[in-house]
Amino acid sequence: MKTTTFAVPPPSLLQLVSAHPLRRHAPQHQKKDGDVVATVVNTVYERATSGPRVIVYVDQEGWAYSTVTEQAAEPSPSPEVAPPAVIPAPVVVAAAVAPVSSPSSSSSPSSGEGSGFGFSYTPYNKDNTCKSQDQVRTDFAAIPSGYSRVRIYGTDCNQVSNVLSVAKSKGLTIFAGVYNIDNLSQEIGLITSAANGDWSTFDTISIGNELVNSGAASPEKVVAAVNSARSQLRSAGYTGPVVTVDTLVAARANPSLCDASDFCAVNCHPFFDGTIEAKESGAFLEREIPTLKSKLANQNQEIIITETGWPSKGDTNGAAVPSSENQVAAISSIKSSFSSNPGHIILFTTFNDLWKVSSPSQFSAEQYWGFLGDSPSG
Repeated sequence: MKTTTFAVPPPSLLQLVSAHPLRRHAPQHQKKDGDVVATVVNTVYERATSGPRVIVYVDQEGWAYSTVTEQAAEPSPSPEVAPPAVIPAPVVVAAAVAPVSSPSSSSSPSSGEGSGFGFSYTPYNKDNTCKSQDQVRTDFAAIPSGYSRVRIYGTDCNQVSNVLSVAKSKGLTIFAGVYNIDNLSQEIGLITSAANGDWSTFDTISIGNELVNSGAASPEKVVAAVNSARSQLRSAGYTGPVVTVDTLVAARANPSLCDASDFCAVNCHPFFDGTIEAKESGAFLEREIPTLKSKLANQNQEIIITETGWPSKGDTNGAAVPSSENQVAAISSIKSSFSSNPGHIILFTTFNDLWKVSSPSQFSAEQYWGFLGDSPSG
C-alpha cells in the first residue's frame, strides 16, 4: 500500500474539568465461539505521557487510517510500511500529502447519510471524568476529513450538546444514543433539549447498545423501548430513523430487534471471531451481512454496521492478532470492501478508550481500538 504522511503539532494539554458522569459500561462485543458472550465494565486508568508530535498515515486515496505519536526517539518502521518522510511542523508541502476527500456513494442508507464513513466517539478522560467542550473540540480538530457521521452512546457529560456544536462546524451528522432504557424519557429529554428544535444534524437515534447481547434486557423490553422512544421523538419533532443497536449475532438470533428498527443497526467485529486475520476483515463483514438479512421480516431492510474495527494492542485471539500494523490492515480492508457504501460503516473507535477496563475476557484489548491512537485532549 502506498503511504503518505504529514506531521501535526500536538495541542497543549487542557486542564481537566471535575464531573460526575453516570456509571458507564464499555460497549459490549460479540465473541463468536459457540456464541459465547463476554461483558466488561469500567475502571480508572493512569494518564499516559503525550508525545511531541503525531504522524497521520494516509493511503493512496487520501484516507487517514492510522496515527503514530513520536517521542524523542523515532520508532522503527514496520516492514510492511515504508519509513515515513516526516515534514516537521509548521512546514507544509502540499505535494507530499495525498488529498483527503470523501468518496462518492452508490447508494444512500436509510439514515440519509452516505457521503463518508462514520466513527464512534466517547467524551471521557483517562481518569473517567467528563471531557469539556474545549476538549471535545480539540479531539475533533485531530480527526481528518473524509468522514461524515459521528456516533455517540449516551447523554451523560453533556455529550450531546458538546458533540453537536463541533459536529455542525465540521459538517458531520450525529448518530445519537440512549444508553439506559430504564431512564428512557429522561434521556430523550436531554437529546431533545440539546436539539432545541433543530434536528437537522441528527441522522439517527439509537435506543440501547448491545442490551440483548449482554443480557441486560430481553428482546421484548428493547422492542418496547424503541417503539416508545419513537413516539416521544416524533412528538418532539424528530422525524429521522430510530433504531436499537446490538451485535450481529444477537440480531440474527433475535430479528425482532431489526424488525422494530427503522434500519438494522448491528455491531460486528472480525477480531472476536478468532478465525479471521486483519486483512480479511472487509470480506468477513460482507459474508456476515447476508446471514442476518435472511432472518429479517423485510429482507430488503438496510443493514448498517455501527461498530467495526481492530485493536492495536492486546492478546491474540486465534488467528486475530492485535497490533498497529494489523489495525491498519483491517481498517484498509473494511474501507475497501465498503468503498461504494461508506455510509454503511461506523468505525470503532476514533481514539483509544483508556477509561475502560482491561479484561482477559476481551483479550486485554478493550482500551486500544482507536484508529487515530490516543486522544489529543487527554
